[in-house]
Amino acid sequence: MKQRVPLACAMALAAVSLSSPVLAVNGHYVSGVEGIGGASVPPPGLYYRGYLVHYDIDRFRDGQGDKVPGSNTGEVTALANRVIWITDKKFLGADYGMETIIPVQDVSLDFKGLGVDDSDSGLNDIFVGPVVLGWHGRQWDAVFTAGYWFDTADYDDGAAASLGKGFGTTMLTLGGAWHFDAAKTWSFSALSRYEIKGEQDDTGIIPGDSWLLEWALSHRLANGLELGLVGYDAWQLESDKDVPAGLPDDKAEQHALGAEVGYFWPGLGLGLNGAYYNEYDNKARPEGDLLRLTLTKAF
Repeated sequence: MKQRVPLACAMALAAVSLSSPVLAVNGHYVSGVEGIGGASVPPPGLYYRGYLVHYDIDRFRDGQGDKVPGSNTGEVTALANRVIWITDKKFLGADYGMETIIPVQDVSLDFKGLGVDDSDSGLNDIFVGPVVLGWHGRQWDAVFTAGYWFDTADYDDGAAASLGKGFGTTMLTLGGAWHFDAAKTWSFSALSRYEIKGEQDDTGIIPGDSWLLEWALSHRLANGLELGLVGYDAWQLESDKDVPAGLPDDKAEQHALGAEVGYFWPGLGLGLNGAYYNEYDNKARPEGDLLRLTLTKAF
């Protein structure tokens, strides 16, 4: 049930309301959805990737990284539907493609220590990426993408579990992968995202830019099974602009370490990956554990 957040709680919840859904740092992109192979663009073709994410909130951290007193728990479950089309065209020596992401989400927050009990579910903001560039070398891959998160979901500035952000976001991506051997059995990949936010509806606040990094050190066994050490780190680089007097302007941070396992069936054009992350050093946001299942289908 939605409810208005009292002023005293709003001060402590500023980081939540400005970064709902609480999966993200202070923007749209969800840390941890990419891991093994995240920086490698596939060959020309049409692909679907479904990311099923469950975020279990154990506590809430303030701007100094200290645990906020009381029981502050919650759950977020999201399914991000991503369609990628890699064409047979070249640009700057790279394979050229485009993509779109359509997420749906269910949020339930029970922050007793902050006096908040709120939930919501439905369609989230939609991403359109008209630029996907993928380069491939003998033992390396590189990627650059550019796109925009559209303000399409419902937004309520008084609801901590509001699905929409109330603003649009330009997202730029740059990443690369290095394969330590010619057979590509050992690999390291890093994928970075930079988010530039617009003005938030109703509040007039402009959330600060953020940068995040997802990485993976992986090994493919002889039977095709891939195992990896994975993690993500995200920082809000700038303070929010035009924040009303009396509200905090702490910069959010998010850090996690985990493990991933995956397998791809070439004959079916089908891949399945599962990952678990534990967050260990967050600031100005919730903290917990993230589970992710990724289904990939090549057409």
